[in-house]
Amino acid sequence: MHLLILGATGLVGGQVLSLALADPRVTAVTAPTRRPLMSREGLSAPTLDFEQLPQDPAIWAVDAVICALGTTLKTAGSRERFHRVDHDYPVESARLAKAHGARTFVLNSAKGADVKSLFFYSRVKGETERDILALEFERTVLVRPGLIDGPRPEPRPMEQWAGKILKVLKPLLPGTLQANRPETIARAMLEAAVSAPAGVTIIPSQDLL
Repeated sequence: MHLLILGATGLVGGQVLSLALADPRVTAVTAPTRRPLMSREGLSAPTLDFEQLPQDPAIWAVDAVICALGTTLKTAGSRERFHRVDHDYPVESARLAKAHGARTFVLNSAKGADVKSLFFYSRVKGETERDILALEFERTVLVRPGLIDGPRPEPRPMEQWAGKILKVLKPLLPGTLQANRPETIARAMLEAAVSAPAGVTIIPSQDLL
């Protein structure tokens, strides 16, 4: 399998990249990023501008795509910029991959993703899911983690505070309220890319514990 990983410099995407490069079922990995990646055997890592995505088949002609692109409203600086990164980048990339023959698309979305949500974050995630589903890949997998418990490249004090509280309460919490580890999310995404059944599969947060 030739796998395309989007967001390979992020918390979950970085875990996906390491797992994919070590998986004998994955014969080639392409991971385009805005910042150069360290050279690794079996990895093609072109740098690109997501504002002007190239049409190069060497990037998009793959069997499956794992998309872990995303930001925060604080990092983005505005709602418009957040929507561009969390919606437009994944959807535009999905269109290019589909046009070049990709059959599977695995999206790292979020618990509560809903186009009708009152919360901006959840609404954008819902719009991204909707527009990727509309492309009708042979296999579409929507992974919906809750709070992701892991070290971030940029500080997220509210998430860190919530993570500490959830760790203390973990023995008392149902699976739907527990935080998810990035390596567990990554493992589920890679497995889905390799072996998901035809149609649409949704992986909720409680299945990522």
